[in-house]
Amino acid sequence: MREINTDLITNTVAQLCIDACHQLPENLVNSFHRAAETEVSPLGKQVLIKLIENDRIARENNVSYCHDTGLTIVYAEVGQDVHITGCNFNDALQSGVRKGYAEGFMRKSVVGDPLTRMNTNDNTPAVLHTEIVPGEQIRLTVLPKGGGSENWSTMKFLLPGEGVQGVKDFVLQAIIKAGGSACPPLTVGVGLGGSFDKVTEIAKKAILRDIGVHSELPHIAQLESELLAEINKTGIGPQGYGGSNTALWVAVETYACHITALPVAVNIQCHASRRKTAII
Repeated sequence: MREINTDLITNTVAQLCIDACHQLPENLVNSFHRAAETEVSPLGKQVLIKLIENDRIARENNVSYCHDTGLTIVYAEVGQDVHITGCNFNDALQSGVRKGYAEGFMRKSVVGDPLTRMNTNDNTPAVLHTEIVPGEQIRLTVLPKGGGSENWSTMKFLLPGEGVQGVKDFVLQAIIKAGGSACPPLTVGVGLGGSFDKVTEIAKKAILRDIGVHSELPHIAQLESELLAEINKTGIGPQGYGGSNTALWVAVETYACHITALPVAVNIQCHASRRKTAII
C-alpha cells in the first residue's frame, strides 16, 4: 500500500492546468506542419502557418495559447493499492484547478449556475472523472475544453439497422453544421454504444488519443479513416476559410449497448486540442 498526500495531487493538477493551456501537444503541432504542407487553399495554408507561429509565441512567453482556457475536465485513474492521505480527494483536484488557473493567469470561464450566470472567478468546479485501476500510482490528465467546440458536440440514438452508414451520416452532419464555428482543423471524438451518458463520455475520452493512433479494432480503424476522409471533403478548411484540412484526426471509441439501440455521440475539439498528463 502506497500513501499519496493530497498536497501532491493539488500541486500536480495545478501544473498540468498551466502546461496544458500554455503548451500544445507536440504531435498536434506536428500535425499543423503536415497540414500546412498538404493544404490546397492558399488562405487555409496561411491560417495553419499562423497556428504554428501562435504555438511558438505561447511557449516562448509562457502564456496561454488561446484566450478561451476552457472548462477543465480532469481524469483521475487511481491505483487500488494507493492510500490517499490529507483532505478529500475531490477537493484536492478542485483546489489544483483553482491554483493552476490563478498562477497561470488563465481566463476564468465557469459560471456556478447555468441560469443565473454568476462567474465563480476561479474556473471551478471542474468536471471530474475518477476510475479505480490496478497498481499503486495515480494518473492525472487535464483536458481544458473550450466553449466554441464543445457547443457543437451532439448525440443521437440511431436505429440498429442504420448501421455504419447511419453513423457516418450523423457525424458528417454534425461537422457541417458546426462549420467554422468550432475552430477547425478539428480533432473529432466519436462514441458508439453504451447508454445515454456512457456514449458521450467515451466520445470525449476519444479526443485524448494521440493523433495518428487508430483503434485496435480493424473495423473501427477503417471507420476512423473513412470519416476523416469524408470530413476533409467538406471543404470547410482551417478556421472555416475553405480548404482540405477540416479535421486533423478522428478517433472512435466503442462500448456494448442494448439490442434495440445504436447510440452515437460526436465530441468536437477545436484545433487547440490541449491536454496534459502526469503520473504520481
